[in-house]
Parts: sequence; C-alpha cells; structure tokens
Amino acid sequence: MNWKNFNGQSIELPIKDAVEAAIKRETALGHKLKVCIGSDSQVKHDIVHYATVIVFLREKKGGFMYISRDEKRNLGSLKERMITEVAKSIEVAYSLCDLLDQYNVELEVHADINTDPNFASNVALKEAMGYILAMGFEFKAKPNAFASSSCADKCV
Repeated sequence: MNWKNFNGQSIELPIKDAVEAAIKRETALGHKLKVCIGSDSQVKHDIVHYATVIVFLREKKGGFMYISRDEKRNLGSLKERMITEVAKSIEVAYSLCDLLDQYNVELEVHADINTDPNFASNVALKEAMGYILAMGFEFKAKPNAFASSSCADKCV
C-alpha cells in the first residue's frame, strides 16, 4: 500500500515505521493518542475506488491521518464490497497492533456500515462485526465510525 498524509505528501517510510515515528513525536509533545482505522469505497463506472485511513486522535488536541487509495474492477455485490472495506482495515490494524500495544495506544476499527436495517449497507453488519471482533479489535459502526464514514469517505 502507498500512503500519504492529508496534504498529499507521500510517506516514504514503511507504514509501520511512519506510525512509530508519529507516536514517538506526539508522545514527546505530551499528547495521549488513540488510533482509528477505517475504509470506504465508491463505485465509478466499473471500478471500485477504496480509501483506507489511519486516524491519529490527540486527546483534546485534534488529530491527523494517513491515507492509502487503491481500486479494482467492480465484480461483486454491495455486501462483498463492504466486507472488502473491512478486510482492508483489518489488514492495516493487524500490521500495527503489536506496535500500538508496545506504546499503549488504543486502537479501534471502524466500518462504514449502518446499524439501521433500513440502509443497504446493513446487509454486511453481522459479518463485519464478527470479523473485526474475532480479530480482537474494538469495533465501531455508523454513526460512531467516523474514520470510515467521514475521513475515508472524503478521501475516496
């Protein structure tokens, strides 16, 4: 995955090294951090565009994020696309969880899936929640899943 910061500057380090550098920098400045990871997608023509974000929240001091984008041909259902979003978030969370544990940084995985059964994305709620929880991560869905439904949504 290729990562950028919010202003579009490429992150040259491997993402795990960049996250560790950010944690060290922010804790040296006295900030308590929490990391939220989420993904979103949009279909344009026959292509699904994905964005995955790592959001760093500074307790009572704002935050910043790293963004990765990719795309693939739209070959599946809405449910398959929602689970693919979750899989992308879990892949990133899994690669960072040991590092975040080492620095005692709380981690949440956010899914852009509505808890209201009147919305189409709800079709994937049970599977997404089970997938995330089974991996040992804290799960958030809409309306509390800002990393996916707000941050990643703006980057797709």
